[in-house]
Amino acid sequence: MTQTRTLSRLGLIAAAALIATAVGTAPLHAMGTENPEPPAPKVEKKKKPSHKRSTHRKKKKKQSEEEFLRKYRAARALIIGHDYRAGIAAMHAIGQDEHPDVANYIGYAYRKLGDYKDSQVWYEKALAADPNHVRTWSYYGMWQMEQGNRLKALDDLQKVKLICGDTSCEAYKELKAVIEGKATY
Repeated sequence: MTQTRTLSRLGLIAAAALIATAVGTAPLHAMGTENPEPPAPKVEKKKKPSHKRSTHRKKKKKQSEEEFLRKYRAARALIIGHDYRAGIAAMHAIGQDEHPDVANYIGYAYRKLGDYKDSQVWYEKALAADPNHVRTWSYYGMWQMEQGNRLKALDDLQKVKLICGDTSCEAYKELKAVIEGKATY
């Protein structure tokens, strides 16, 4: 094999490794999900664990997760019901603005209100929290289309495809339909 072919194959292997690293193996969260991963609990100073304390911590964590999901679902219902301003306020009231699902929903609501500047800020916060948040990439692509930036929307469509692994996921289909002018979201 020639040196050029060897270098070319090594380049392809390196590119594949970079893509695999960028996509990662973390579970995907979508704006449309009713059950996002609750935020990680705040780390406390470690004391010598006791069975009683450990059980109490687990119970408290479960209550905290249940409370997050309850508030999230209520805020999500407002936004799905087109009550965007109340939905934004309810999302903020959760106290987890840095959570990718929360930030994505806030961005979505602002976009539906026509506030593209705030919408962009929140989509970018969601992506900062989870660079592989497929629903945010899809909705950010729709935001790009509404801004008249079709090429950037096509880039976002490719990111969705990479994260999903193919073109069969709902986020890909929705963004593609918007880019093709067959749907609006």
